[in-house]
Amino acid sequence: MRVVTADLISRARAGDGDAFRELTEPYRRELQVHCYRMLGSFQDAEDVLQDTLLAAWQGLAGFEGRASLRTWLYRIATYQCLNARRSASRRQAKEWDVPNVEPPEPTRLGEVVWLEPYPDALLEGATEVPPGPEARYEQTEAISLAFVTALQVLPPRQLAVLILRDVLGFRASEVASMLEVTVESVTSALKRVRVSLQRRRPPAAGREPPPAAGSPAEDALVAKFVRAWESADMGALVALLTDDVFMAMPPMPFEYEGRDVVARFCASLFGAGRRFDLVPARANGQPAFGAYLRAPTGIRHGTGLYVLTLTGDRICAMTRFDNSVLPWFGLPRSLPSR
Repeated sequence: MRVVTADLISRARAGDGDAFRELTEPYRRELQVHCYRMLGSFQDAEDVLQDTLLAAWQGLAGFEGRASLRTWLYRIATYQCLNARRSASRRQAKEWDVPNVEPPEPTRLGEVVWLEPYPDALLEGATEVPPGPEARYEQTEAISLAFVTALQVLPPRQLAVLILRDVLGFRASEVASMLEVTVESVTSALKRVRVSLQRRRPPAAGREPPPAAGSPAEDALVAKFVRAWESADMGALVALLTDDVFMAMPPMPFEYEGRDVVARFCASLFGAGRRFDLVPARANGQPAFGAYLRAPTGIRHGTGLYVLTLTGDRICAMTRFDNSVLPWFGLPRSLPSR
């Protein structure tokens, strides 16, 4: 394997683009997920991944092999993400733009309006990479919307240390080398950022774990949600929500917390006879649905994507994204009449 890699590196250094692609392709998906965790935006992650591969191609002559190629690529990707965070023109918050719907007063306004969902289809091969010996988080938890949202408000370099150490499991010495700092500063930053993250993450004490992805328990809960939503059955929908259910809708900053206010929001969507069809998808390791508004013509127009966070046999969070994300999940902007 080392002989093959050395040969590919030699050919890539000589300008062989196919050799470079063969070298880097095995790491492409996991690097994109890394950029997504750092940036919280699927589009930004794709852009920064391209910048990373370009920088690696241009800098291959400087790769001395002291660390593995994977570690070297993560170093470049992390620096590209830190640069993007410094210069980022983040997506701006959007005004409420759903015609003929008057939502209730939000509980609060969210900070992370640039958050975007990550298609599960692109996670295949990325979250199956075994994390290093220092990892503290399950790979499925570390791609969840709640976790990625909490990461976004951390100081950038502390965020980099947390992801490299606790999510990917690189050793402190490897992270220090990647970020060109001392092991002591990595250790110190990690202590601070763990405390910050603990404060930011929603309390999970006493909360049941979600059913396993694709399990009969998850399928049953999701089927109940679809029936309730498509029939606008508020009683059935409310029965599926936890008391402290949370709802966000980036890039709109509105956030709702608590079953009563989330129910009022859902009721406002169903007002004036509005009815929807849901098309299943998966995002961030969680059940998701494209929502299509039934029009008098019979055509159904995509209005957004809902991602559910489950606990036991209930829904503890719903995140609504606008319809611009539908194509990332292979979902059309509209559905023909039946």
